[in-house]
Amino acid sequence: MTAQRYVCPLREGGSLPGLVEADDLGTYVVKFTGAGQGRKVLVAEVLVGEIARHLGIPTPRLAVVDLPTAIARYEADEEVQDLLTASPGHNLGVDFLPGAFGYDGSRPPSAQDAGAILWLDAYTANVDRTWANPNLLVWHGRTWAIDHGAALWFHHSWPSRPPDVGRFVQQPFDGSKHVLAGVAEPLAATHGRLAGLLTDDVLRAVVAEVPDQWLETTHALPDLDAVRSAYLEHLGQRLARPDAWLGGAA
Repeated sequence: MTAQRYVCPLREGGSLPGLVEADDLGTYVVKFTGAGQGRKVLVAEVLVGEIARHLGIPTPRLAVVDLPTAIARYEADEEVQDLLTASPGHNLGVDFLPGAFGYDGSRPPSAQDAGAILWLDAYTANVDRTWANPNLLVWHGRTWAIDHGAALWFHHSWPSRPPDVGRFVQQPFDGSKHVLAGVAEPLAATHGRLAGLLTDDVLRAVVAEVPDQWLETTHALPDLDAVRSAYLEHLGQRLARPDAWLGGAA
């Protein structure tokens, strides 16, 4: 789909996402490829967001929003105009949830739903869901998980180092400060419910959802197939070794 109108910036986050109307009559929170955090954040958003969807965790629909170069001409804010100019082509659209409000603990999810979100964050090593920054919305009576860009930290080292799957597999997760730590069911039970949903075919389909334009090759990962295979290996092997990270999450 194609962006038709840039509505306004959302200045809560560091990457300056913006509210955009698209030609499918939808409204999206768009995260731009030209933002300072880089395209790997968008990759993490897609991978973790799609994993969440397969686990039954409420999360906004994702879409690729094509940004015409001409859209920047009509933006008066110089900072926003620079961002739009630096982000032509494919950007990440997150379905806007009208009327949603930030999670404050007054309407907690069920123990199973909370456990699913905590398990997802432990599995993907997402440290950015604390009371300082919950990254949760309440909409239509359910708790929705948003903003997964801080997960899957391992790919940020790829430009200078080859992939180190073992390091990610063994990385513990400290769930003590997680915003849902006091609500979630025991994670051993959650793991028993969810791990089997992420089959090899599911993980392969999730990795395939990432647009080619957002993947970055390196000397150790010389083509897009190699990059996708590296993501798949990291996700698959961490799932197969929960002993290394599940205990800390609990």
